[in-house]
Amino acid sequence: MADTNITFGQGLRRIWFRSQGVLMPVITLIILLAIWEIAVVGFAIPEYLLPAPSQIWIATSAQPALVWGHTMATLKTVLLGFGLSISVSLPLAFALTASQTVASAVYPLLILTQSIPKVALAPILVIALGANEMPRIIITFLVAFFPLVIAITTGLLSVPSDLVELGRSYRASRLQQMVMIRMPYAIPFIFSGLKTAVALAVVGAVVGEFVTSDRGLGYLIQTSTAFFRMPLAYGAMLVLSAMGIILFQLVAVTERLLFPWATANREQ
Repeated sequence: MADTNITFGQGLRRIWFRSQGVLMPVITLIILLAIWEIAVVGFAIPEYLLPAPSQIWIATSAQPALVWGHTMATLKTVLLGFGLSISVSLPLAFALTASQTVASAVYPLLILTQSIPKVALAPILVIALGANEMPRIIITFLVAFFPLVIAITTGLLSVPSDLVELGRSYRASRLQQMVMIRMPYAIPFIFSGLKTAVALAVVGAVVGEFVTSDRGLGYLIQTSTAFFRMPLAYGAMLVLSAMGIILFQLVAVTERLLFPWATANREQ
């Protein structure tokens, strides 16, 4: 009987150890929501100042088609901007790593793109490109691509110099050195940059929707606050947060499936 209790206890501890990465954030979130609900009801805070979680749920779930349509519009902008940032960042990082001349010429321009406020740039893009999807994709790209370029470049340059010299001694071409020596070292850096970029892509898409859009969660937040429909505005904001978390976790799962050695080395 005693052995059975010990085995049962060990099993519970093992289950807790394996699942605490998911359970702890969920438990923390539930506690925070409970405190939020009690505080709003207890202090009689008006709905237009801070709606309770129950009010947010009721307002958001009452219009599923509306919220779903705006969510899909924002998700489309995020994915297009994120995909564009990957397609530009990867070859640009290769060029920055391969040539010091290119790095000296391009780095100041990269910093320049980040020093321009995206909210100020958005109206100019609307005039130049029209009131369509393209300005929002460009804003999303500009917000997401910089940390990705820096992360990939850092990873490609992190290869030990002895390993690069060994490749040169075997007469490996620049392309072979890049693909067979530098890329494997850069994988953890690349996925670290991808996680940051996909989270920032959500922010960039909403910035674009605030300036020029007639759909998307940013537009829904803007119109809801204009008519003091604060529960719906909070609901759209929480959907945005959930979108960022899900996209971040999808990148993390992709890394675990395609490159399990990279995550294993980091956990050690």
